[in-house]
Amino acid sequence: MTREFLKMHGLGNDFVVIDARSEPYSPPAAEVRAIADRRMGVGCDQFIVLEQTDAPGADAFMRIRNADGSEAAACGNASRCVGWLLMEESGRDRASFQTAAGLLHASRADNGRITVDMGAPRLDWAAIPLAAPADTLRVEAVEHGGFAAPVAVNMGNPHAVFFVDDAEAVPLDEVGPVFENHPAFPERANIEFAQVLSPTAIRMRVWERGAGITQACGSGSCATLVAAVRRGLTSRKADIILDGGTLTIEWTEDDRVLMTGPVALAFSGRLAPELTSVQPVSE
Repeated sequence: MTREFLKMHGLGNDFVVIDARSEPYSPPAAEVRAIADRRMGVGCDQFIVLEQTDAPGADAFMRIRNADGSEAAACGNASRCVGWLLMEESGRDRASFQTAAGLLHASRADNGRITVDMGAPRLDWAAIPLAAPADTLRVEAVEHGGFAAPVAVNMGNPHAVFFVDDAEAVPLDEVGPVFENHPAFPERANIEFAQVLSPTAIRMRVWERGAGITQACGSGSCATLVAAVRRGLTSRKADIILDGGTLTIEWTEDDRVLMTGPVALAFSGRLAPELTSVQPVSE
C-alpha cells in the first residue's frame, strides 16, 4: 500500500508529512528510516504523521519521528508547517493541534510567516531530564573538547545550549554526537552552539537528537533564547540566525515562548511500495 505525502520545510529543516486522519498509519522505525534516507528514500530530518485526536480544542494530533525512527515530543519548524496546513484546510487564521508535549496553537503572522506558541519552558533538572540534580543554568557535569557548562532547557524535548565566541568555528559534526549522548542526558539531548551578536540577535548552529546537523531547529531556537535571557545576555525577544535563515523568538512575561518564521511546501508525491513495505529488523 502506498501513501500520499507532502515534502515541507521550515528554513531548510525538512519533513515528510503524511495525513493519516482518515486511514491510520504507524510505520515501524525501519520504514521511517527508509523514507527519511536522502539517497534511497524521500529524505527528511523529521517524519510527521497527522492523526485523529479527541483532545478538546485540537484539530489533529501531530506525531513526530526523527530520521533515525525514534519518536520526539516537539519540533518547532514542523509545528509551523502543520499549523499552516490546518489553517489552509479550514480557511481560518488560527489552528490548534495536540503533540506528545501538549497542545500547541498556531496563527498567521506578517509576510506569510506562522507563529506557534510553544508553551512554557521547563527549567527544573528533572524536567529536562538530567541524570542527577544540577543547576540547569550551568550544567557543570557536561564538558568535552573545551566546551562546558551548557544551559539546559526543555521545550517539549531536551536541549543543551552552549554559548561560544564563534559559532562557525565549532566542529559540530564531532562534538554534536558526543553531547547528544552524554551520560548527563538519559533521554539524549538536542545540542545548540550560540553566539550572541547583540541584545536582539543570536547566531546559532544545531545538532538535533536523532537527526544530526540540520539547517534549522525551532525548539532549539526557543531553548537558545530562553537560555540567553536566563544568562542575562539578550532581551526577551530576539532573532535567531540559523544556517537556513532566521526565526524570531519571544519569551513573554507570562512565560510563553512564541516562535515566528516561514514555512514552505516543496512538493507532494506518493511513497513507493518499496518504502512502505520495509521489513522491520531488531530495533
